[in-house]
Amino acid sequence: MVLDKIYDRPTVRQVIFQITYPSLFYLENRVGDIQEKIMKEFPISKLLLRTGLIVTDIGINQKIEIPSADLEQNVARKIWQFESKNKTILSISSNSLDLTSEFHKTYKLGNDDSKKFKCTIKRAVDAFIDVMKLQTINRIGLRYIDYCPIQAKNNETLEAWYWSKFPLGKFNIADATIMAFRTVVKKGDYCLGYVESLGKDKDGKDVLILDFDGFSTGVENVSDYLDITDKLHDLISDAYTGTIKEPVYKWMEKKEE
Repeated sequence: MVLDKIYDRPTVRQVIFQITYPSLFYLENRVGDIQEKIMKEFPISKLLLRTGLIVTDIGINQKIEIPSADLEQNVARKIWQFESKNKTILSISSNSLDLTSEFHKTYKLGNDDSKKFKCTIKRAVDAFIDVMKLQTINRIGLRYIDYCPIQAKNNETLEAWYWSKFPLGKFNIADATIMAFRTVVKKGDYCLGYVESLGKDKDGKDVLILDFDGFSTGVENVSDYLDITDKLHDLISDAYTGTIKEPVYKWMEKKEE
């Protein structure tokens, strides 16, 4: 079954897009130009400084040599962060750009472009590429995290609602405090990370958490980034529809009570 409409009660809770690229030493001088292009959609901005810590116990009169590579990794890293009115976060650093959203429930369906995650990606990344004259993308990633309903925490219900990867022949989820499955598989030119785990939603209800992470490291042309992202979305969509069964579709068609 293909997802061909926007549901009243979608299971997606968070969607993340990311590109990585070689370190851009000239980024800081051009961030203002990027901000100018995206300010209408991302009006809230701030600068973050992130660093790791090297903790050592060297004792009295002891000397320790810290490798230069470790020092480089722990230098404060600047991240320019921009937030839209719908709380979508755009973060830009010297070697990565990512978009994180809990607002978007559709990638490209519907008539309202402001609700399509694909359109948000395009506006932000096109502005970045144009200003930075980006020549190389090392990796493109698209990740979806879904909180799917568990009406009753038992194997029979889970099997009726999902094509679960859990070893239900050996374990009953009613007895499980933790249960998870994880794999990363090659799908043609792309890769897919799949994680399935038991969890709780914000109201303490049992949920099946599905975490799909599609990515590509074979990006030959920067201009192909959106076509590749489309294919990653199709890959994730196929994995999602290959996991849920008819009762989940019916649950998503009902409005929140």
